[in-house]
Amino acid sequence: MITMIAAAAENNALGKDNDLVWHLPDDFKRFKRLTSGHHIIMGRKTFESFPKLLPDRTHVIITRKEDYSPENTIVVHSMEEALKVSKLDEQAFIIGGGEIYKMGMEYADRIELTRVHGEFEADTHFPEINRNDWELVKDQYHEKDEKHDYSFTYLTYDRKQKKTD
Repeated sequence: MITMIAAAAENNALGKDNDLVWHLPDDFKRFKRLTSGHHIIMGRKTFESFPKLLPDRTHVIITRKEDYSPENTIVVHSMEEALKVSKLDEQAFIIGGGEIYKMGMEYADRIELTRVHGEFEADTHFPEINRNDWELVKDQYHEKDEKHDYSFTYLTYDRKQKKTD
């Protein structure tokens, strides 16, 4: 199973200047819980936004740079290559950024989206979810509180089965 996991605002904003535009501790905990022990597929800029490697995950980085090779990572040059090196993982995750999500949309079986309730200025956006292809199977609302400046909803979408004639 290939799952795209993201936090995006109501206007699909993901981030600005290679950083998130909100801080949601519960969403970070959920991301860690879901992705730990799995391959995480990302673009180079997303990887470089991390202060260090995320523990207990295999980092697969997609880049056009031929001589890019950070320690303890797998570097590839296409989404197809990333999925190939992740195929033994029963649950690989595509974690961004915007261009990588666009590339991954056709391959994903599930989308775990944290919808941040607000609109933000951003330079990176999550692709539009086509309701003809995706079915919302679970949602869980989280109210704004002392640790979270914005309310948000966890949304789980599964790809609709393609009908065969």
